[in-house]
Amino acid sequence: MNSTFKKSGFAVVLSAAMFAGGASAAVEVYNEDGTTFSVDGYFNAFYVNRDDKLADTRNSDVKMGFLPNTIGFNFSKEVGDLTMGGRSSFWSTINDSLTSPTDTAIDVRQLYATVDGSFGQVLIGKDFGLYARSNIFLDEILLGFGSPGLAPTGVSFGNIRTGYPYPTPSAQITYRSPDVGGLKVAAGIFEPANTTPGAQSEQSAPRFEAEVTYGADLNGVALTGWLNGRSQKSENATTSVDSTGLGYGLRASVAGLSVTASGFTSDGDAPVLIVDGAIAEEDADGYLVQGSYTLGANRFVLSYGETDSEQGDFETENTSVAVFHNVNSNLKLVAEYNMFEQVTKSSGADFAEADTLALTVLH
Repeated sequence: MNSTFKKSGFAVVLSAAMFAGGASAAVEVYNEDGTTFSVDGYFNAFYVNRDDKLADTRNSDVKMGFLPNTIGFNFSKEVGDLTMGGRSSFWSTINDSLTSPTDTAIDVRQLYATVDGSFGQVLIGKDFGLYARSNIFLDEILLGFGSPGLAPTGVSFGNIRTGYPYPTPSAQITYRSPDVGGLKVAAGIFEPANTTPGAQSEQSAPRFEAEVTYGADLNGVALTGWLNGRSQKSENATTSVDSTGLGYGLRASVAGLSVTASGFTSDGDAPVLIVDGAIAEEDADGYLVQGSYTLGANRFVLSYGETDSEQGDFETENTSVAVFHNVNSNLKLVAEYNMFEQVTKSSGADFAEADTLALTVLH
């Protein structure tokens, strides 16, 4: 794991987030003759004052939160019985403002085309993975700060590695079924990770990922459940690694109260994010439990997650208490207190301890 985990501490974070929450809140620029074009964006900044207890230092920073600043472009055109579409989104850090003063890093996490019809949808291009997708997208602190990240110029990590792995954006061809009584199925082939670098390394089959979700209303209780997974094989002249992962979760909501429980288990699969690099067939598992209550413009959240990883040789736990306040449809304020701990399994030594207090800024 990255050495930045060794820095623990206390942080005071003031955050104001101005956002249009994804494509569903996009601003329509053009809509004529069956052709549409829209733009969406998300912008945030945090003031962070961190007391690193291991290094015995205190630092002030202006950083972004769990979600980076982003701008996205959406296209669609009706062609007979089909709708041809596409999305391109650009995600940018503000944490490198002095490291690269005029050359802020931009990454592309979504660049794909879609074909929609009565059969469902086919997506081709780059998008987030299906394994652990609902685990992270339904995280109650998705718009918050969460645990420390891997690199000073990157995002904070929310509950990645403390309850779920990251659904790494990957090249893919994915099919999504129509909604059948609340049941939806998605399955696809993905660019496989080279987890056995060396002589004669090969991945003879693509990576497979799938997710099944189900939503229902039972006497006023809204239920959402999901099951997702990943499987791939990589081998070289001397080594073969089978990677598998299973994610799951259930959310129940009634009268402003929402309770969510999710988890994952994996073998030979990175419990943080999947990338090319040598990996062993060792286990990891984790869970996340959350409760939230919405009262008017305010949402109160309590969150706790753990991950136990033989693969990464670590045990983590993360606790968050947060308040989200909607000033209006385009301005959200966040107050969050977060406690993160990491221990090295093989030695039992403390590896990281970070406490973050996030205070609301009225804007």
